[in-house]
Amino acid sequence: IDLKAFDDTKIGVKGLVDAGAEKLPSIFVRPREDLSKEFDTCREDLAIPVIDLTHVRQRNRQGEEIIRRLIWASETWGFFQVVNHGIPLEVLDKVIEGVRMFHEQDVEVKKEYY
Repeated sequence: IDLKAFDDTKIGVKGLVDAGAEKLPSIFVRPREDLSKEFDTCREDLAIPVIDLTHVRQRNRQGEEIIRRLIWASETWGFFQVVNHGIPLEVLDKVIEGVRMFHEQDVEVKKEYY
């Protein structure tokens, strides 16, 4: 299966799992020779970026630095952890539950949003 064919199915990775796929499609596997040697070893210096939003609304260097870190983490890692965002835990729990409920829907329903 190539990337375009997989994308055209609009089922996503969870759809593969739900369909009983037992082998990871080759589009998700990087050839061993493409992997850098640095990934063959444990790297304690690598850590998921943590962004503290305490001062994000300030219009000073602290606020600007937070924005720079968000951009850097997004471009470099593609994800990051946010702390001190002010969102209540109950709201976060509801968001996570909503995501779970969405992904448990029938594939045809989810395709509308793909």
